[in-house]
Amino acid sequence: MNYDYLIVGAGLFGAVFAREMKRRGKSVLVIDKRNTIAGNIYTEKRMDINVHKYGAHIFHTSDREVWDYVNDFAEFNNYINSPVAVYKDELYNLPFNMNTFSRMWGIKTPSEAMAIIKEQADKEISRMKSEKGTDSFTADNLEEQALSLAGRDIYEKLVKGYTEKQWGRDCKDLPAFIIKRLPMRYTYDNNYFNDRYQGIPIGGYTAMVEKILDGITVLTGCDYYEFVQLEDGAPKTPFTSVKGDTFGKILFTGMIDEFFGYRLGTLEYRSLRFETQDLPDVDNYQGNAVVNYTEREIPYTRIIEHKHFEYGTGKGTIITREYPATWNHGDEPYYPMNDDKNNALYARYKELAKEYPDVLFGGRLGQYKYYNMDQIVREALDMSRSEG
Repeated sequence: MNYDYLIVGAGLFGAVFAREMKRRGKSVLVIDKRNTIAGNIYTEKRMDINVHKYGAHIFHTSDREVWDYVNDFAEFNNYINSPVAVYKDELYNLPFNMNTFSRMWGIKTPSEAMAIIKEQADKEISRMKSEKGTDSFTADNLEEQALSLAGRDIYEKLVKGYTEKQWGRDCKDLPAFIIKRLPMRYTYDNNYFNDRYQGIPIGGYTAMVEKILDGITVLTGCDYYEFVQLEDGAPKTPFTSVKGDTFGKILFTGMIDEFFGYRLGTLEYRSLRFETQDLPDVDNYQGNAVVNYTEREIPYTRIIEHKHFEYGTGKGTIITREYPATWNHGDEPYYPMNDDKNNALYARYKELAKEYPDVLFGGRLGQYKYYNMDQIVREALDMSRSEG
């Protein structure tokens, strides 16, 4: 069969792009190497709980068009992301706000919090300038950046260990740009996001993506590298499947360096490992959907209790411990390592991609960029419009 588009990846980007091109009268085929759709936002129902299999996903946006778009395919609840952080035997609200500061220093007013943070930050800046023998201060690494913004207490208890687990490196070995700023909220407000719209699709993300893909042919358990005819590691033109299907264009949402056979080198990622437990005899494990663990000595970064995303009240619960991991070939890539070295390599792959004008690259992996879900929807909508 002849298709206008082969869409590689049935995640959110691929699904939205497929839907929009079908609306424009184009024929599309979607393939995914997993046996499931929805990519990393896939949810599966167990014990009447929608489990976020690949980590917590909270949809939030200030883009009204994007919000209206996803609401065409799901009804969203009014979940507000209000994580808490555990440091030793202390419990803190996130993001950094007056509840956090009151717990940390026993204070009540914003002016008290501002004064303490300024005093601690100024002290750290003075110390670092003295050690460097300079009258001006520029952070040389993430630790210096965080200390200059938040002071010692917040850095040691809530930033240092968590960040080092996330990135697998000491904060002194991480670039300062990772933390461009540390938002301080001088109100008693535990809402993690500032966006106008926020929630979780009732019934889970998989059901939402199923509706987006309604009426579209999707092949799961289908590996792109085994499905299309390749020549020197790239798709043979005209684009043809091993079964003889032809495609006018390809949208590829996998790793761009893998698409080109790593011919320019390998881009770096961070990976994750998930350890999920069914607890049929426990109705409420931690009282919150997301609890971060900020000590480096505790190997996981957070525990997710899935039932709280949809205000579950039934018997039993399911939790997931999330462990950051070094990415190796064959592992699932989650976060691009957007440092100068990797960004320069990606720029070379992006230039190489110009030799294939009928191949589009989308999503975190195809564009080597961290995207929130609303940004993925926006990018897919914009790309579909540019295709006409």
